[in-house]
Amino acid sequence: MRSVLCLTALVATAACAPRVPDSGAAAVMASQRAAQQAQAPATFSAPSAVAAAPLGADNQAVASSELAALGIGAGAAAAPEQVGPPLSAVRVQQVASNNAALSDENSFDAVASRETIESDAQRRAQLAAQRQVVMPTAVPNRPADTGPNIVEYALSAPNRKGQEWYSRSVFASQRTFERNCAEYNSPDAAQRDFLARGGPERNARGLDPDGDGFACGWDPAPFRLVATGN
Repeated sequence: MRSVLCLTALVATAACAPRVPDSGAAAVMASQRAAQQAQAPATFSAPSAVAAAPLGADNQAVASSELAALGIGAGAAAAPEQVGPPLSAVRVQQVASNNAALSDENSFDAVASRETIESDAQRRAQLAAQRQVVMPTAVPNRPADTGPNIVEYALSAPNRKGQEWYSRSVFASQRTFERNCAEYNSPDAAQRDFLARGGPERNARGLDPDGDGFACGWDPAPFRLVATGN
């Protein structure tokens, strides 16, 4: 009887004692819950966007209909479809029609439509056959006596064009001057012949009626300008 009472007391004591949690089972449940959360797709609730109405010059909200009329916003009318070729193609066609003689060799599409690899190779061969190589030769020797040097005379003349420096006959006429100067193809040729005939002291053909020493309006200024570098 005493043993029965002791066993009953032990059972009652165990029932009243606080229950100790199983730490191992709790850890297993926590790891399973974490794995389930990791596999589940993340969902976020996007905040609702609050679009601020655009303001006009007077800080007043602009109506959506006005924005649509200006081509702004979702209510804007769609751009009309283009009818006919683009403007760039029309301009290119006009330029091509206005310049029929203009080469189109720089246009890949134009050349590819009429040329092939074989025809291009043939054309290059023809150009190579027509090529001429000119070898340099020695500069010819300048003859010792080439007549008067008008450049040397221009730099050594003591006066400028139109300034009388030599005496001329009063019988020198403008008509003779114009007729004889017309026989030369340039003022340089006239000045060279003038010096060869005894000029500037002499005026054999009346090429220098004003006595400045320059025949048929020849001007030494360009030669002097080059010599001084100014």
